[in-house]
Amino acid sequence: MRLRVAGAVLLSAAAYYVYLPLPSGVSEPWKLMLLDALFRSFMQASDMAHALGVCHRVHLLNQLVSWVEVIDAHSCSVVEVSDSPLGGVPTRVFQPKGGEKPKRGVIYFHGGGWALGSGRMRSYDLLCRTMAEKLDAVIMSVDYRLAPEAVFPEQYHDALAASRAFLSVEVLERYNMDPQRLCVSGDSAGGNLAAAVAQELALDDSLKVKFKAQALIYPVLQALDFYTPSYQQNQAVPILYRPVMARFWLQYLGADSALEPLLLANNHSSLDQPGISSSTRSKLNWTALLPPERKKHFQPVVKETGSAGVVGEVPGLMDVRAAPLLAEQVVLSRTPKAYVMTCEFDVLRDDGLMYARRLQDAGVTVTSDHYEDGFHGCMVFAFLPMMSSVGQRSMHNYIHWLDQNL
Repeated sequence: MRLRVAGAVLLSAAAYYVYLPLPSGVSEPWKLMLLDALFRSFMQASDMAHALGVCHRVHLLNQLVSWVEVIDAHSCSVVEVSDSPLGGVPTRVFQPKGGEKPKRGVIYFHGGGWALGSGRMRSYDLLCRTMAEKLDAVIMSVDYRLAPEAVFPEQYHDALAASRAFLSVEVLERYNMDPQRLCVSGDSAGGNLAAAVAQELALDDSLKVKFKAQALIYPVLQALDFYTPSYQQNQAVPILYRPVMARFWLQYLGADSALEPLLLANNHSSLDQPGISSSTRSKLNWTALLPPERKKHFQPVVKETGSAGVVGEVPGLMDVRAAPLLAEQVVLSRTPKAYVMTCEFDVLRDDGLMYARRLQDAGVTVTSDHYEDGFHGCMVFAFLPMMSSVGQRSMHNYIHWLDQNL
């Protein structure tokens, strides 16, 4: 009897910890709750270790994620997989066996807030392996340096170095890739790097080979407005909470974590900040850039007066290499055709939607692929054991777009 009572108590406690009220339209809510409970456990353990001075929270969190996810490179009957540097940056390469030659090519940057994850994680390995097989394409998944050891612009420099090498004659010939059918892609923070690289290389007239396409998966593109409608609507929706995104930004930009409350209050982008011009503000003016169905009832939060000097203290906030949404229209106009995936239940939804609109306004051909039941990170959950319906659909449509546009 006592064992039954104890079991019931433990089960109730577990259910209480796992249960989280979610929007009614989110895909398979119980799977998302379980995923969130796992992530919250990892993050709470990491925060505790950080507070006790055992190690930096990111180090433990990465160790936990790596223990669960990182796998060795292993080939199969249809795809050869190997770990090899690309422009001096560690990279996992997926080469289909047989098929047509030359092959299409995709360079991919993983997500994780510029601080977590790896292209060697099982989820990314499976994604890139599937891409290689379905597209009969060479996929290169880049392991750029991570915060806190590396801060902006080091992750960007790694992504740029790997991309330049990817486009080089030597690499194209080594892997037998078609120079006319190349794409830069990534998800979340990796989507940020992919967008920044696409802008930089589009302006480089010395390059003989350019990307034909850019494919951005729920990218993070700006850190001046933490009150877009999607930040307001989804601030408490897993797996990317609003405060966590602010923390990731501060880590990436090498800034003091004590600034987090200022970012979350939009004090850093108040009207009295001399470093933010009206032209800059127009580039992320969601009242003009978002369609009515995304703006809903939400109102802008723009402070008249804020915390002086934040932009000067953290110049990365205004650097287009960190915040590609702030790029000038003439720069955007030179970037390749784009695919931009967004999810309704994601704080980053409006970053992607605004970028898609600005690219379109600049004359770029854009495919905007929105998932009404999607959540942040869903595409990498297209496989067991956390397979989700929206994950499978989004991955299928992403690969289909690449197939039709490369």
